[in-house]
Amino acid sequence: MASIFQPDFAEGWKFVCTSSCTSASPSGLYYPVAESSNQPLLGVGAYVDVKFSRWVQLEAEGRWLRFNQYDNIHQDNYLIGPRVPVYHFWRSSVYAKALVGASKMTLDPVGDNGTFTTIAFGGGMDIKMTKRLSLRLPDLEYHYWPSWGNSTLSPYGASVGIGYKIF
Repeated sequence: MASIFQPDFAEGWKFVCTSSCTSASPSGLYYPVAESSNQPLLGVGAYVDVKFSRWVQLEAEGRWLRFNQYDNIHQDNYLIGPRVPVYHFWRSSVYAKALVGASKMTLDPVGDNGTFTTIAFGGGMDIKMTKRLSLRLPDLEYHYWPSWGNSTLSPYGASVGIGYKIF
């Protein structure tokens, strides 16, 4: 699959006061908040869907967002979780999913990086082209990184791809 994501991070940090701050008295407790990027990351990925029954399905995906980087900042995602078919019509199947896993992110030009817990919610549509081939168009995801330093991060994006049925 091919993906485009808003990484929600552009290296710059601003400091926000949590308490006791006024323009007259700037002393107080501050914490860093990441600046949001205006440059989307592009990348490739792979997904595997396992269908145990009509309502019990599992999806695993890996995504490597390495193109169109701003200051060497990029993200990789490794996620797994339940996938639920919501609606079926013609040769199309609309689905929803909730995935968990880890995301690795390079934070700056010198290569500082970290691995962060990721919760992703999303959905999309698969269109059956032949007995074995399907088109995934689109697959939308919203990520939540609950423990990103002392803050959170919320990348979001879309993917398109081709699926091949093995069994």
